[in-house]
Amino acid sequence: MASEFVRHILDLGRTYGPLTSKSMFGGHGIYAGEQILGLVVDDRLYLKVDDGNRAEFEAVGSQPFTYMHKAKNEPVKMSYWEAPAAAIDDGDELARWLGSAAGAAARAKTKKKAPARKR
Repeated sequence: MASEFVRHILDLGRTYGPLTSKSMFGGHGIYAGEQILGLVVDDRLYLKVDDGNRAEFEAVGSQPFTYMHKAKNEPVKMSYWEAPAAAIDDGDELARWLGSAAGAAARAKTKKKAPARKR
């Protein structure tokens, strides 16, 4: 069952469009259609980041979601960065950041579908 925080993000995110959540890895994925835009872990929202939008997140002091790899016992940084506090309280601001995350998710999907080069 989704936490109150996840329900808040889904409700506030209506400004962007319809969002859903799926339970995963002790948190929740935040989706627009089939596209995952973010993660909620410990009542923190992390949004998809790549080279195309990383500077936006760095500019507001955001940090990537990091977890400890059990086998290697070392931190692993994911391509999801914490959403700025303003986005958690303002639907228009959240919509802007979700749009940025959607761009990163679309670019990642395009990269995966790129055909292999012939040698």
